[in-house]
Amino acid sequence: MSLLEETNTAGGTPVVTPAPGPAVPDVISGRTPLSRGRLIWRRLSGASRFWVGAIAIAAILLWAILGPLLYPYNATGRDPLNMGLGPTQLHWFGTNNIGQDLYAQTLVGLQKSIVIGLIAGPLGTLIAAVVGSVAGYMGGVVDRVLVWCINLLLVLPSFILLVILSPLFRGLSWVFLTIFIAGFSWMIMAQVVRSQTRSLRDRDFVKAARYMGVPIPTILGRHIIPNVASLLIIDATLGVVASILAETGLSYFGFGIRAPDVSLGTLLAEGTSAAVTRPWLFVFPAGVLILTLFAVSLIGDALRDAVDPTSGVNRD
Repeated sequence: MSLLEETNTAGGTPVVTPAPGPAVPDVISGRTPLSRGRLIWRRLSGASRFWVGAIAIAAILLWAILGPLLYPYNATGRDPLNMGLGPTQLHWFGTNNIGQDLYAQTLVGLQKSIVIGLIAGPLGTLIAAVVGSVAGYMGGVVDRVLVWCINLLLVLPSFILLVILSPLFRGLSWVFLTIFIAGFSWMIMAQVVRSQTRSLRDRDFVKAARYMGVPIPTILGRHIIPNVASLLIIDATLGVVASILAETGLSYFGFGIRAPDVSLGTLLAEGTSAAVTRPWLFVFPAGVLILTLFAVSLIGDALRDAVDPTSGVNRD
């Protein structure tokens, strides 16, 4: 290493100091720093809740898809010789008062509830991402108008609105219900995305893209939304749970899925009156619903802790 001589101005004594050496590497261990996505996956894969929920929801999905194919009875068929009977080797979950197999109906209802949840949850998150990012990035009149719409939808009683509109959309069945649930589930997340976008739009990489003439949709899609993707993933996952609960609640009160369609909500509504005398009509659909929501909630909880480690310290 070369040396430099400096003169001490006080006593005139030469002081020898080393010349500046090479910069110390940023990563002493020689390993490549983990990206945010890999870091989140590393935390996620180490969470036992995630694997329990993932295995459970995978098993439930396979059961809902393959179960009806491997079972001799369907949801609409009737067995006049076994009406209102409890679980047997012939009818695993028992039958209702008109001889319909409850196991087959539960699987069909589970399919319908999962489909509605998997569509309405991510759809609501997509609407939140678009509206929130546009409002936060554009600002001005666009921002004020969109915020006014968000606040209006937040104060509207969605349940009462569905009760009023439900007779007009009987033919659309669960399709309208899915769109309705998604249409009233995005406002809070849109406010979060708007707040994050307002802080991101002044970053150097966003300014550089704007000065280079990059179109606004491209800036939002490449620079804004990816930076809030972790929050959107969590919202979409938890939105599945909220959508399934919303569908079940609305169908339970007769404003969602209606006969002859079957969902977990309709099965619970039919089994409530017989919960004491014929408990299998209520217990099995309720148990399947609780198990499904619990599995998805475990995944969402693990995702939240992976994105924000301080939210779940020492849980595992």
